[in-house]
Amino acid sequence: MMKLENFVGMMTGHFDNKDQFNKMQAEGKIYPYAEHVNTICNDKINNLPEDFKGKFVVEESYYEINGKRHASPHLFLITEIEQGILLSSYEIPKGEDKNTFSYDSMKNVDYSKLKKSEKFTPALYHEKDGIWEGGSTSQFSPVMTFKLWEKFSNNFLEVSESMEVNGKRTFGYDEPIIYKRV
Repeated sequence: MMKLENFVGMMTGHFDNKDQFNKMQAEGKIYPYAEHVNTICNDKINNLPEDFKGKFVVEESYYEINGKRHASPHLFLITEIEQGILLSSYEIPKGEDKNTFSYDSMKNVDYSKLKKSEKFTPALYHEKDGIWEGGSTSQFSPVMTFKLWEKFSNNFLEVSESMEVNGKRTFGYDEPIIYKRV
């Protein structure tokens, strides 16, 4: 369980890419200002099994480009398995607003009511020299593919996400977003 605690400790907290954003702006590149707020939320999940060792995390992602801010919240379960750390996605609980879902707004929910995402392929992470690295490719529909690749350390979160429809990227950037702890 030490690996799980280490991984969760690195990826929870408040992060932004202010340094990277300012550098991109100075170079004249279009790039989003982004924030990640990752919070363990097991305290808001009722009736977890007694031997439950995983950590549920609310991920609040905010992206701002050309003055428009967009929220992208998620609920993840992080577990330690023999091969490494597994990040599984769950549906935003029923009754919650998918556009404004956050740890602060989250109402208590019964564990039995949580539903694992059928679209998201769980991401597997491995640790090497104090850096966790991993990701997954998910087939959201026959023509829509989502790719996630991340690196975590004590100093940064490096996140590369892309969405492709019929092989053409509709979301994502050439360079990963590099978040630093705020």
